[in-house]
Amino acid sequence: ILVGAALVNALRVVDKDIGEVKVVINGAGSAGIAIGRHIMDLGVKHLKMVDRNGILCEGVEMNPAQEEMARITNPEKFSGRLADALKGADAFIGVSAPHIVSMDMIRGMADKPIVFPMANPVPEIEPDEALAAGAAVVGTGRSDHPNQINNVLVFPGLFRGALDVRARDINQPMKLAASHALADLVAPEELNDKYILPAAFDPRVGPAVARAVAQAARDSGVARI
Repeated sequence: ILVGAALVNALRVVDKDIGEVKVVINGAGSAGIAIGRHIMDLGVKHLKMVDRNGILCEGVEMNPAQEEMARITNPEKFSGRLADALKGADAFIGVSAPHIVSMDMIRGMADKPIVFPMANPVPEIEPDEALAAGAAVVGTGRSDHPNQINNVLVFPGLFRGALDVRARDINQPMKLAASHALADLVAPEELNDKYILPAAFDPRVGPAVARAVAQAARDSGVARI
């Protein structure tokens, strides 16, 4: 949910369309797959997922969840390693391992790339290195850098909204509503490369997400009240 919000606002900063950009996710475990599905529902059409064996591509041995993602991503059926996937990519999302992205990989990305190295506590590439290599927007999971992508922004409002309407489920429309609510808390005149998400202790966050989630639950028919 929060990666989705961060991506929406980062794309606003660099003035790129979510349906046109090429996105690479490194880390094809539960987090990476959940992020991949979610950002595709937000509008991403060009997605490659990479694990330690390379780019997910049909015909290669992998687990069932990865096989499903291989069917719906990488439409060009491109094979290779992370460095290959990042060539010409507009955005990198890392939920993997420390220091596996080099400055040269960032330099090989598209113009004004978005880089979210979220491995904790050591990211896939250090933010200052990513910026020096040409990244336009950088967000990490850490609180000592701008654009912290931390799910503490999600949970209070998500569950408050679900409980307020006694939702039978937390479904995808509710998650998408939460992403948009979080992104929209950053006003257009405030949005910049170092401020794409509200702060963790912004008092508006919980109520705004709760309202959006509750309404989405009603609209999608899972609200009991």
